[in-house]
Amino acid sequence: MAEVKQRTAAKKFVEDWTGKGYEKGESQKFWIQLLREVLGVETPEQFISFEDQVHLDHTSFIDARIPATKVLIEQKSSDKDLYKAIKQSDGSLLNPFQQAKRYITELPLSQHPRWVVTCNFQKFCVYDMERPNGEPQEILLKDLEKEYYRLSFLVDTGSEHIKKEMEVSIKAGEIVGLLYDALLKQYKDCTNEESLKSLNILCVRLVFCLYAEDAGIFGKHDIFLDYLRQYDVSKMRKALIELFTVLNTKPEDRDPYLEDDLKAFPYVNGGLFAQEHIEIPQFTEETRTLLLEKASANFDWSEISPTIFGAVFESTLNPETRRKGGMHYTSIENIHKVINPLFMDELNEEFAEIKALPQNKNRDKKFAEFQNKIANLNFLDPACGSGNFLTETYISLRKLENEILYELQKGQVTLGAVTNPIKVSIKQFYGIEINDFAVTVAKTALWIAESQMLKKTEDIVHMDLDFLPLKTYANIIEGNALRIDWEDVISKDKLNYIMGNPPFVGYSLQTKEQKDDILSIYVDENGKPYKSSGKIDYVAGWYFKSAELMQNTNIKIALVSTNSITQGEQVAGVWKPLFDRFNIHIDFAHRTFRWDSESNSKAHVHCVIVGFSCTPNNNKRKLYTNERMQLVDNINAYLLVSDNIFIENIKKPLCNVPEMVKGSIPVDGGNLIIEAEDYA
Repeated sequence: MAEVKQRTAAKKFVEDWTGKGYEKGESQKFWIQLLREVLGVETPEQFISFEDQVHLDHTSFIDARIPATKVLIEQKSSDKDLYKAIKQSDGSLLNPFQQAKRYITELPLSQHPRWVVTCNFQKFCVYDMERPNGEPQEILLKDLEKEYYRLSFLVDTGSEHIKKEMEVSIKAGEIVGLLYDALLKQYKDCTNEESLKSLNILCVRLVFCLYAEDAGIFGKHDIFLDYLRQYDVSKMRKALIELFTVLNTKPEDRDPYLEDDLKAFPYVNGGLFAQEHIEIPQFTEETRTLLLEKASANFDWSEISPTIFGAVFESTLNPETRRKGGMHYTSIENIHKVINPLFMDELNEEFAEIKALPQNKNRDKKFAEFQNKIANLNFLDPACGSGNFLTETYISLRKLENEILYELQKGQVTLGAVTNPIKVSIKQFYGIEINDFAVTVAKTALWIAESQMLKKTEDIVHMDLDFLPLKTYANIIEGNALRIDWEDVISKDKLNYIMGNPPFVGYSLQTKEQKDDILSIYVDENGKPYKSSGKIDYVAGWYFKSAELMQNTNIKIALVSTNSITQGEQVAGVWKPLFDRFNIHIDFAHRTFRWDSESNSKAHVHCVIVGFSCTPNNNKRKLYTNERMQLVDNINAYLLVSDNIFIENIKKPLCNVPEMVKGSIPVDGGNLIIEAEDYA
């Protein structure tokens, strides 16, 4: 949740509960509201449990527990002193913390809490069981508007949900890798480019079917598994070809004499099973067992993270990343370092302001207008890879839309014929990607995200919503982003935000084609390359094209880059044309931080994030250093709080000393490099 949104919610929570609170009748309402409204738990009823039995010399009940964060809560009425002993049913005198400790002794070791909270509605006493004899921290209800963050331990699972999604997604990637290797051996020529392309498409289709049967998209659970199980090895290939044809055919256009098991599958649409010729090899006992047992019967695909899995999937089938020994993906946390200050923080604040209004028709009207607003935003990632920035943005917007629907629905059951309440669509998301397989993976990741969010909306509006046939299309285009006109993908008049993580290639490591790409972009008004164009990193091409496109629009941009473009001689080469010609200004930036690769080689890249635009902006700029944010008047191209100056002649000394040419780069044939044995 955004800070403003949490502060507003905390203020209202304080107003609602000041001077109130009866243990037996209001405890559950208090904790549910705190978790949902202030701490942002979407379904607190599933997150916290109340009145769990514990057997002492009699049956007793724990007021509340939060298993995911190992929290035990002992609740008292607002008039009770949390440090004073209270007579128990067995005659003993125990204060609330001692009471909680007695419960703990009767719990299995795996359920022992890390935190014990005693609460009387007006005060929270927090005991850290790592130091069970230490003094508790006190958090007063009246201070919650400013100190809500002190209760974050209640919901901080150490990103347990994300961690689980990540583990499932990586496991899924490993399964796909095994399947890919086994199928590859069956192709007549496993080095043929068309055969490899067919294998990639086959793997995408199989993954969609595996996900669709576990997520309920195909209707009946295990429908894909049951269909294939009836065929022996010799007939598996033919069975898949027939199934793919059916999935691509509308029910009214299907063979009227189609077998019942095939007839049960829905029409998918979306081009995933389009009748392009793909080469499907014969199956072996190994590939049949892998697909039916390891991939289908023994694995649940419904819990994968589409944000992570898209990149894991692509990495699994990409020989280059497989050689490096691991999966490559941008973490969800790092994606939010881009999208939160670019637009999500602002949207969350607007939501919080509307939610704080009195509940009436005007509030509902504003929520409806806000829903339309977010449903009309358009996003472009011009180096989208497997689509993780687009997918995570879609999920974030849909979560926000679900919160709007929750406020509009007010828990009422929808009766009668109604239109689909969802307005945010994957049609709002555009991408450019040079790798054809990554394009297919990105579209599939967005479809999976759409399916998962649909289920969450169904729980809110209490109605069934159809996912198939696919009605929305991912606008992801195959091509070299530095060579195509981005307005062929989406008109700049319709575009709101550009974001992404373009490729990092230092100027000394660029191929001839990549150097030509940059020289074709970094040109002055006369079409002549700037003097510095041959000495800038490849990522700079995306900055120039973004700045050029945003002219006379309100488009805002944020890109991840290696920190080299904000240091040394590159700064003037990359940024001066953008400031001088396009009149950009930096709205926010993350200074250098480590962007860890998820491969086993653990290569670390040091990155920056730069958000910029050219629309008038009198607001303070946001500068992030590690996790600390400061509001400043200006951020220059060196990511310093200073004027927009450029040091262009870095070789000229400031005083009477010899001119420095190459600094400390050992470029004398390696003679300056000392080997370990020489050093010894």
